[in-house]
Amino acid sequence: MDRKIRKVVFPVAGLGTRFLPATKANPKEMLPVVDKPLIQYGVEEAMEAGMNNIGIVTGRGKRALADHFDVSYELEHQISGSSKEGLLADIRTILDECTFSYTRQSEMKGLGHAILTGETLIGREPFGVILADDLCVGEGDGVLTQMARIYAKYRCSVVAIEEVPPEEVHKYGVIEGSELEDGVYVISKMVEKPKPDDAPSNLAIIGRYILTPDIFDVIRNTPPGRNGEIQITDALQIQAERNMVLAYRFKGRRFDCGSVGGFVEATNYFYERWKEAQE
Repeated sequence: MDRKIRKVVFPVAGLGTRFLPATKANPKEMLPVVDKPLIQYGVEEAMEAGMNNIGIVTGRGKRALADHFDVSYELEHQISGSSKEGLLADIRTILDECTFSYTRQSEMKGLGHAILTGETLIGREPFGVILADDLCVGEGDGVLTQMARIYAKYRCSVVAIEEVPPEEVHKYGVIEGSELEDGVYVISKMVEKPKPDDAPSNLAIIGRYILTPDIFDVIRNTPPGRNGEIQITDALQIQAERNMVLAYRFKGRRFDCGSVGGFVEATNYFYERWKEAQE
């Protein structure tokens, strides 16, 4: 059986209220980190992992995303033959190598619901999930490439985790588990946004997942959880009890670009890399 994962879902229907007024008319996923929008970093990470079928679960006011991943004939004509032409090389490569499909999430009912909305784009095969807010820089290979190797070995759902300060666990889904191999844990319990005293560990789930297709049926039968939303952590907890779900402490660095501080930190980091590339 082919072990390659070909598809990835980007849930992007959120409103980006922490960046108002910048996100009033512009999707937060289109905010630029130096010279590229957030979502393009995620698409490039998916491409590196061989996931060239890009499914985007979108919402109202997000047309700029589809426009970005499309040909702009006027712009191409305007800069053709100029020194600016090379600036579109990366996006041209993406358009040549990837296919993009879109579906709308009509109401915000949580990440679990957003992923379920993407079922029509995925079908019955394993797939990746990238939350573009979490901008990841892998050591060597990208984070999704690292996770795809774990999936190929164990053939079950995999979530990315990192250690966070205990006082920040209330922002995340947190796991409890036993170490299977270096950096890989079999999950026994997941808690969504626990109070520090209730957290089973300080290993927090971040915005990278590889999911097996049975997750769709699990989500369908998962009742609303915290904040009345359908939480992917609740669905994964059910999946872990039935089968096995792994957590992977990835090699690399993550920037929380859903927060202003993390976004500025990412901008500074990528600006230094951009300057080095210019020299």
